[in-house]
Amino acid sequence: MKQGAVFAVVALVATIGAGVFGHAAPRKSHTVVLGAVKRVPYSQAGDPSGAAAGEDALKIRALLVDGVLKEWTTGDAHDVTDRSFVVRRVIRLNDALPTDKPVPGDKPAAAGHWVWQRGPWLLVDRVTGHVTALHLPDYDPGVSQISWFRDYAAYCGVTSSGKSLYAVVAQIAARKPVLAKKLAAFDAGNDPRPACAPPDWQREPLRVTFHPTGKDDASYGIVPGSAVLVEDTGDEEETPEAPVAK
Repeated sequence: MKQGAVFAVVALVATIGAGVFGHAAPRKSHTVVLGAVKRVPYSQAGDPSGAAAGEDALKIRALLVDGVLKEWTTGDAHDVTDRSFVVRRVIRLNDALPTDKPVPGDKPAAAGHWVWQRGPWLLVDRVTGHVTALHLPDYDPGVSQISWFRDYAAYCGVTSSGKSLYAVVAQIAARKPVLAKKLAAFDAGNDPRPACAPPDWQREPLRVTFHPTGKDDASYGIVPGSAVLVEDTGDEEETPEAPVAK
């Protein structure tokens, strides 16, 4: 091949490459913040999750993505990676009975008996702005007090029958719990609250200790594994161009 032809081929390849990269959609940045703390009325009688002794108000913060309210949250957030964190959702629930009559003068949005209660945990990605509810095995909002370490959640869980209290260690994005050991029988109506204090973690060797109320502590060794949380690239998908009619 002659030298001029070689230069022509190189120039063509460079032109095509520039066109491909020029049409690639740029990464869209997102702003994810937790707002200022505010207090809302809260009572044990009105909250199925149960309140701490003497607790008459709940501290909540807005989760804002690009300035838009996504969820209300409560408690401290935990950084899982340098871009993802978990935080507990708080729910505003309509506790009105069908027989309750609306208060005269109330707007439709204000009608009903509204109560705040602690809810599930959320996984938030700062890069993509995605907010995902975590479905943790045997998690009970009124019983489970999670202690986080890396992408592990340690807590006392209650089985679906509501009759057994379990020591649970769940890993984000894993299908099965890393640890599930029965601690004791459970009776929601008679057992003390809280059923367990938050577990304690030890790094080396990796161990977790559970503190069920009125029972002996229970410690378990955890075999450390790789994080199974897969984070998206955050790149926007390129929209294909419509074909040009001939």
